[in-house]
Amino acid sequence: MKKDIHPKYAQTKIRCACGNEIEVGSTRDNITVEICSSCHPFFTGKQKLVDTAGRIERFRKKYAKFQSQEKAS
Repeated sequence: MKKDIHPKYAQTKIRCACGNEIEVGSTRDNITVEICSSCHPFFTGKQKLVDTAGRIERFRKKYAKFQSQEKAS
C-alpha cells in the first residue's frame, strides 16, 4: 500500500433527529441523519409521514380532481 494516500479512519458517532446515537468506524466525523433504524417506519411498523412544503396535500388535491373526473365518466 502507498503511504499518505488513504483517508484517516476513526470511531465516530452517528446522531439521528430522534436522539438515537450509533458508534461506528468512518472516515467522516460527527455524522447527522434525519432518520435511523430506531425511527424508520419499516423497522418500527409505525407510519410517519414527513411532509416537505405541503407536497402530500398538493398530491391529494390533484388526485381528488382526477378521481372525480373518472367517476363522472
